[in-house]
Amino acid sequence: MCLNDEFHDLYSTALAAYSADHDAESAALCKQILATAPGHAGANHLLGIIELDAGNPEAAEPFIRFALIERNEATFHSDLALALKAQKRYPQAEESLRRALEVNPSLAVARRNLARLLYETGRLDAAEIEYREALNSDPNSVHARVNLKRILIETGRKVEAIEQLRAVIELGHESADVYNDLGNLLEECGRIADAEHEYRRVIELQPDLGVGYSNLGGLLLNTGRLAEAEALLRHALKLDPDFTHALHNLILLLHVCRRFDEAERLARRAIHEGARTADMYNNLGNILLAKNSGDIDDGLWSYRRSIEADPDHIRAHSNLVYMLPFMCDDGYEILKECERFSRRFETAYLVHDVQYHNERSTNRRLRIGYVSPDFRYHCQSFFTMPLLGNHDHSAFEIYCYSSVREHDNVSHHLSVHADVWRNVADLDDSQLATIIMEDRIDILVDLTMHMSGGRPLLFARRPAPVQIAWLAYPGTTGSAAIGYRLTDPWLDPPSVPDADSRYTERSIRLPDTFWCYDPLDTEPVVNPLPADEAGTVTFGCLNNPAKLTDRAIALWANVIANVPDARMILWVAEGDARERVSAKFEANGVDRSRLQFVDMQAREDYLRTYHRIDVALDTFPCNGHTTSLDALWMGVPVVTRVGSTPISRGGYALLANLGLPELAAESDEAFVKIATQLALDQTRLRTLRSGLRQRMELSPLMGGARFARGVEAAFRQAWAEWCEAA
Repeated sequence: MCLNDEFHDLYSTALAAYSADHDAESAALCKQILATAPGHAGANHLLGIIELDAGNPEAAEPFIRFALIERNEATFHSDLALALKAQKRYPQAEESLRRALEVNPSLAVARRNLARLLYETGRLDAAEIEYREALNSDPNSVHARVNLKRILIETGRKVEAIEQLRAVIELGHESADVYNDLGNLLEECGRIADAEHEYRRVIELQPDLGVGYSNLGGLLLNTGRLAEAEALLRHALKLDPDFTHALHNLILLLHVCRRFDEAERLARRAIHEGARTADMYNNLGNILLAKNSGDIDDGLWSYRRSIEADPDHIRAHSNLVYMLPFMCDDGYEILKECERFSRRFETAYLVHDVQYHNERSTNRRLRIGYVSPDFRYHCQSFFTMPLLGNHDHSAFEIYCYSSVREHDNVSHHLSVHADVWRNVADLDDSQLATIIMEDRIDILVDLTMHMSGGRPLLFARRPAPVQIAWLAYPGTTGSAAIGYRLTDPWLDPPSVPDADSRYTERSIRLPDTFWCYDPLDTEPVVNPLPADEAGTVTFGCLNNPAKLTDRAIALWANVIANVPDARMILWVAEGDARERVSAKFEANGVDRSRLQFVDMQAREDYLRTYHRIDVALDTFPCNGHTTSLDALWMGVPVVTRVGSTPISRGGYALLANLGLPELAAESDEAFVKIATQLALDQTRLRTLRSGLRQRMELSPLMGGARFARGVEAAFRQAWAEWCEAA
């Protein structure tokens, strides 16, 4: 550094003052130098730095430029870039950083700043190149590895990001933050044991830090170790009562344990005390609907508040779309909400053209891809098993994309019926879309739609030329990326004018039924009519009690009032929910002593509950589907109320396929009349009970081969239309 001797001591004093955080003194000394030597490079540069530190980049810029006139130094170019970047003059800032590296290619700070600038302006590929160049020059740069890790995560390369964090730790940078980040990545990649180890390391390093306990508690919650998870989460909240993440995990745990009252209290208290986050409102909505007290409006309100708090909270918006039909029988209102979801989340993918290389032949063997998180012991398997087990593999090659993390015996039985089975739980939507395109899938089937674990943004990427929605529930996705929906003539009568205007997809009506059922077991057997032993009729509804609307309760109460000494069994969680449901029945004239409750049960115990029920009363406007089939399988006739949407015509569709359409009511008055007359006709009840299981076995509802041919014909129709359009 060449300085005039007369200013050397003065400038050294200015540098020392700056290093000691005496900026005012340093600036005064620099100005004293410049009063005599206005071109002094060091003083100009130091004044610029002081102005930058003070948040005055406009004032800093001319000083640093004066310094560059005197001396072309890489550090000056790098610091000028900081001033330009602070003014959001990004192209000029990039130019200055590249000039700094021309002058001194080994200037690490300029390389880091250039990489950061490129990253912050969305040029991730270019930023990655710079960070890797920085690591070539200095493999020990923790800064470069940590920032490269961020880029790798954002571009879906989590395994490489894990490698960078491992390298950071090997360099001796063993902070709780690094181990926590590593644990997060490992957990996201499904490496649960490794993630657990890293979270425990976080706790060892900083036992007074709540995040380690919260993350470990969340992981143990997801792996079913609930007692230890609860202890960890409560300890995290003891360390920091306002730690929202730990509270969120604890509420999830209480939900899983069906301790709904405590979960609701915690969520409401958190919101009241200021934790008005999208996650907290979404939690509250889930709890209110799981409590089974029928307060669907409150649950929908919570989802809407979640969306207000974060318009990009995709899970809350999916929950709203899925739950709306539980209380709404207006197909156009449901469609409107579904389309709102699509505009918000799918538009970015829909604007891009997708090129397919599938052979455009209508007669060749087609590749069918099924996507689901529920290829396991789950109610969905009662319907996928008959289809997968009866596909014509000479005409269709079946691919299953399973997002199940822990496969079970049912997973194994399903996988036997697939030509190709892929476990994709650890893949994000972009990665899975790439695999599906590489597999050359012709028709991709969404089995989940907006239910838990669904992948709407996978289908928005359009990895297959034909995409079809089926099974999750009869309705619409609202997605412009899904071209077809499967339905049947009972859910969507062809004679109804403009019925399909309620869906974004084109409807393909299967010959008989939307559902083909396999209970996966023949036990328990059907028992004699319970009323013969009890001396009175017992009604029941074991449907998902989130469907328990006030309208349904009013209908049921009218039926019970018409049948002397009749009782009703309901699936409602223990606690406040039972009190609230009982109060609703009492408000409709039915004493609570006539109600009996059960909670969630193992499937065999749940089916045995039908041994106590003579007549099942359906929910409305969202009818029972799986639960109605279970009731019928157990010999229990179902009385249903028919609405205008397909989800409110599900009960009618099942009964029509059984030859029992007379048990479906077109009005509230008819519902009460049909249910009352059936309950009072015990001879008919005995006849139905003894013959319903055989009637089901002989009906289209359990005709797997016939059902599969109908679905395959629908696939051929959709494929032929795509080939013709192309």
